[in-house]
Amino acid sequence: MKKENISVFDIFKIGIGPSSSHTLGPWRAAQRFINTLKTKGIDSVSSVKVLLYGSLAKTGKGHGTDVAVLLGLCGEDPVTFDVNQINPRMEYINDHKKLMLNGEKELEFDPFLDMVFLMEESLPFHPNALTFLCAFANDEQIAETYYSIGGGFVVKEGEDNNSGDSFALPYPIEKAEDLLEATKKTGLNISGVVMENEKAWRSEEETKEGILKIWGVMRDCTFRGCHIGGVLPGGLQVSRRANALNNKLTEGKKYNSYDEWIEVIRSGGHSFKYTLDWVSCFALAVNEENASFSRVVTAPTNGAAGVVPAVLQYYIAFCEGYTEEKIIKFLMTASEVGSIFKKGATLSAAMGGCQAEIGVSSSMAAAALTEAMGGSVGQCLMAAEIAMEHHLGLTCDPVGGLVQVPCIERNTMGAIKAITACQLALQSNPDKARISLDAVVNTMWETALDMNHKYKETAEGGLAMQLPISLSEC
Repeated sequence: MKKENISVFDIFKIGIGPSSSHTLGPWRAAQRFINTLKTKGIDSVSSVKVLLYGSLAKTGKGHGTDVAVLLGLCGEDPVTFDVNQINPRMEYINDHKKLMLNGEKELEFDPFLDMVFLMEESLPFHPNALTFLCAFANDEQIAETYYSIGGGFVVKEGEDNNSGDSFALPYPIEKAEDLLEATKKTGLNISGVVMENEKAWRSEEETKEGILKIWGVMRDCTFRGCHIGGVLPGGLQVSRRANALNNKLTEGKKYNSYDEWIEVIRSGGHSFKYTLDWVSCFALAVNEENASFSRVVTAPTNGAAGVVPAVLQYYIAFCEGYTEEKIIKFLMTASEVGSIFKKGATLSAAMGGCQAEIGVSSSMAAAALTEAMGGSVGQCLMAAEIAMEHHLGLTCDPVGGLVQVPCIERNTMGAIKAITACQLALQSNPDKARISLDAVVNTMWETALDMNHKYKETAEGGLAMQLPISLSEC
């Protein structure tokens, strides 16, 4: 079996909220199905139908799965599609019962009949499954099934999920132990090893440019989320809080750009309460944007998209981390830890509960901050282990199937735990740690396998059962 090569750009993907597994993944699956149709001729298509299984069916409405699939079938891309056009496009499809397949052919499509939510059916490979059925003018019919396996990763039924790339990385890493050995062999820190591997895909300059683009989306999302009030869509009537908190913390001080905003934040001092409020504000901002179908970055998922940016913003505002080189290294280190969890466990809440999302993102941020603060490789891995250890068993129980309660607040907690884990690791000797990062990855996976399915993004257990609201109301 080939080892899985995962790039920083596989862990960090630009997309549209609210979910990487339920929005970005199905969107990508629809795009892949369109590529199949292109080989047969878009003009010859007579009908398309979509079947959603398992978790995609149970929480698909709240997570925007139907929206993502339809936009993907229309040939739109989540990286570039104007989020302001989501509602008008969906209104047109619902009102006219027509779909512009790949932007080329208008097709009769009734979302209420041609997109089927199979609540009681689940496919064995993964809970997040969808099947595309297509008929052609010559009476030929085809079907393709895809699985959204977490973090925006998608596999097609029948293809090798672990095929990886056709080339070998200079430092193949499957476990934290491999990463530690690579740093010892080279004398590089974690971000340095990551960069050496990234050179197998592209030049160092292209990698840095791409990471800065990722950072730009994170930055803009955080800043935007701190300056928008109102109520989140979806039926729960959840009020946005980042804007009010931002206004309180900035105390009426004027600024006209992100850079000026950072200076205003710094001018408020470094007290524990003040810093804590800002970390929470950063995380709230990102995930309120995510819940609003705005543009975000999977880190490693959409539901956990606020943790890494919040900790990075903390590093920038309070720890002198505002240089391009420092930001690039921070995100490279974070991505490698996310990759280790993806290979050894899962990034899918439908497979492992929220420990697979908030837990992993907190672990990623803890390691990245530890390296940024001058920690050793051992301390970085220790910080990652501490962060995940204290998320083990965390359930995914979204109220109403929406990525809002408790998801948004959980990002603030994940960010704070990451910073705490970093500080603990920096004040500790990793040689004396009793639990390794690899041990906690294995434990997370074992916990995922043991966890009741009700707590795996089904909205059938936990907090999701405590509010009198149904999926249909959302």
